[in-house]
Amino acid sequence: MRNLDDVSPGSKARLTKLGGERAFRRRLMELGLLPGTSVRVVRRSATGGVLELEVRGCHVTVRRREASMLEVEPGE
Repeated sequence: MRNLDDVSPGSKARLTKLGGERAFRRRLMELGLLPGTSVRVVRRSATGGVLELEVRGCHVTVRRREASMLEVEPGE
């Protein structure tokens, strides 16, 4: 398993586990980030602190620190 912050821009992955505090996990689920969901890393910010993700047709940004708490497997 690897973390979402290790995925290269343009690549797809499937979420397998959400880590972090309960409130953080709840917020991710509200945004559509659930285990089994396919995500695509669109880009990283110039400073590398933020990732832009495409999830279920919507674009969402997460901090790299937060992305490190999300376990993924290679996607289709």
